[in-house]
Amino acid sequence: MKILVVDDCQTTRKLLGLYLKGKGFEVSFAENGLDAIEKLGAGSVNLVITDLNMPYMDGIELIKNIRANSDLSQIPILMVTTEADPEEQQRAYSAGANGYLIKPVTAEKVISNIKQIIKDIFVNQKGGASDA
Repeated sequence: MKILVVDDCQTTRKLLGLYLKGKGFEVSFAENGLDAIEKLGAGSVNLVITDLNMPYMDGIELIKNIRANSDLSQIPILMVTTEADPEEQQRAYSAGANGYLIKPVTAEKVISNIKQIIKDIFVNQKGGASDA
C-alpha cells in the first residue's frame, strides 16, 4: 500500500514516514497541496495523509481537489493537523476527509486510524451495515 504524506513541515513528514515505513507501507512525500496534486497525477497512491495549514494549497483545498477529480476521488484521506477546533474538523469532513487526527500523534494512533478508514471503506463497498 502506497501512502502520500503531505505536510509543509519536514520533521513531520519524516516522522510520519518512519511510522508508516516501520509498518511496511510504501511512502512518498509532498510539501503542500499543489505538490501533492502533481504527485497524485504521476503515480498510484492508495491513501493520503495531509496537514491542514500549508502554503500554496491548504489541506481543505487539497481534499476538495482530490474529491473533484474522478481519477482520484476514491482515495481515502486522513487529516493530521494541530487544529483542535471542532469547526475545522467539520470543514475537513465536509470536504471529504475520511479521518482527522490532532498532533502530536503516535505511530499507533496513525496506524489504527488508517486501518479503521480501510475497514470502513471495505464495509461500504460491500454494502455492509451503516451507522444510520
